[in-house]
Amino acid sequence: MPSADGGPVAVVGIGADGWAGLNARARDELRGARALIGAPRQLGMLPPECAGERIAWPSPLRPAVRALLAAHSGRRLAVLASGDPMFFGIGRALADEVGADRLVVLPHPSSVSYACARLGWPVEETEVVSLVGRPTDSLALSLHAGRRLLVLSAGAATPWEVADLLTARGFGPSLLTVLEQLGGDRERSVHGTAGSWRHPQGDPLNVVAVECRPAPDALRLSTVPGLPDQAYESDGQLTKRHVRAATLAALAPAPGELLWDVGGGSGSVAVEWMRAHRTCRAVCVEQDPVRASRIERNAAALGVPGLRILTGRAPEALAGLPARDAAPDAVFVGGGLTTPGLLSTCWDALAEGGRLVANAVTLESEAVLADWYGRHGGELVRLAVAHAVPVGGFTGWRQAMPVTQWSAVKRGDER
Repeated sequence: MPSADGGPVAVVGIGADGWAGLNARARDELRGARALIGAPRQLGMLPPECAGERIAWPSPLRPAVRALLAAHSGRRLAVLASGDPMFFGIGRALADEVGADRLVVLPHPSSVSYACARLGWPVEETEVVSLVGRPTDSLALSLHAGRRLLVLSAGAATPWEVADLLTARGFGPSLLTVLEQLGGDRERSVHGTAGSWRHPQGDPLNVVAVECRPAPDALRLSTVPGLPDQAYESDGQLTKRHVRAATLAALAPAPGELLWDVGGGSGSVAVEWMRAHRTCRAVCVEQDPVRASRIERNAAALGVPGLRILTGRAPEALAGLPARDAAPDAVFVGGGLTTPGLLSTCWDALAEGGRLVANAVTLESEAVLADWYGRHGGELVRLAVAHAVPVGGFTGWRQAMPVTQWSAVKRGDER
């Protein structure tokens, strides 16, 4: 790697103001580099005095990092990045490859800092969502009345995509400001509302500022589990709201954790697991292809398009998971409890401290849970919910089917 013989890799943040915006240390690093790697736009900002070989990043970028660094082993190397290299930038990939101790990172003010300065928004109170290499649907997770968002654009079309998504999700009245070429000579901004956005596409180097305003009829989606049942497209196979909230409480999602949702139905448990934190991941197993497609739509509509869906019958479908998805932190079994080997497969996959939660509505499935409760302990509860409904000119209670829930934490070498 270049760091072995050519010294540390200099990672230099550069803004729309180009060479003029760099400090003396950054300029010295770029002048002294024998190889300069960056986007063509960034490389084009450098003056002739930066005499090193100029190498444009290939596309896709991330898989090429290791090979490109290895190809220039022993040379003094500088890498150009937009703004702050460690903020949604190439700095993370470089640190993974050569180690943080082999980098000299020289950040430039990020587009977020510039945007907040122009808008008068406190940086610490502004949520940042990157759509660079990410689905536009992931923005839906952040839509709440009164929130201020900064969206890092993938290109000139992103403002239109943001406006369309906001309108489709009931946030058409939201105020949009598109800020282009922040910090450069060609900086400009345009304003409007999502539902009436008419501006033509502008510069691809832009940030979209959003002041979230829901329409009067927009469905309110909380940040805690137990979204309204009508938030989901469903054929009736849906863990209902109150049971779902209790189920997620037992599963106890934490940032970065992985869930297996076995017997996905409409995908509601996996969706709300991922909504708990942007870094939460989930694999949803559903044997019915129609329902699997429905889960995919629900995940996109509710802001977690990264939900992985396995179409197949558990436990067989779980056998082919890649290593990063094969060791769940928690497992929810919402169906198929009487399938031979299902619970044992899920239990065996958990490491010490992993949680398993299973819900049952039939006597046969309850018997399975009672057996596992007897062998592994945990908590066995009966969840009963009744709703007030009209009874003639009065009001009475209508009881939903009770749900038996077993939850347990795996300890030590339990099998």
